[in-house]
Amino acid sequence: QAQLVESGGGLVQAGGSLRLSCTASGSIKSINAMGWYCQAPGKQRELVAVITGGGTTNYADSVKGRFTISRDNAKNTVYLQMNSLKSEDTGVYYCYAQLDYGMGTRRFWGQGTQVTVSS
Repeated sequence: QAQLVESGGGLVQAGGSLRLSCTASGSIKSINAMGWYCQAPGKQRELVAVITGGGTTNYADSVKGRFTISRDNAKNTVYLQMNSLKSEDTGVYYCYAQLDYGMGTRRFWGQGTQVTVSS
């Protein structure tokens, strides 16, 4: 199996920045797509950004131009640079990785990290 560990969440004022990190470890043969979801209070988990194994990125309309997703394949790590944060960005951010763990391929999730943007 594999595990994903996130870091970088916290409390920030509107207009500020945060950088989230998520590292995969364990039984990993290869990693395909990696990405981030956000679950705001009282809402369903929604896709924020995704990056494929080849580096193609896609973003939710609400974060385009403000957030940047990147990955370091040598470190099995995905990052989310969040700039110009707004109060509506508040939520628990979950990373995921679609990976081959040796016995198959499936999506693994991190435990979530809280991001709170104060207005």
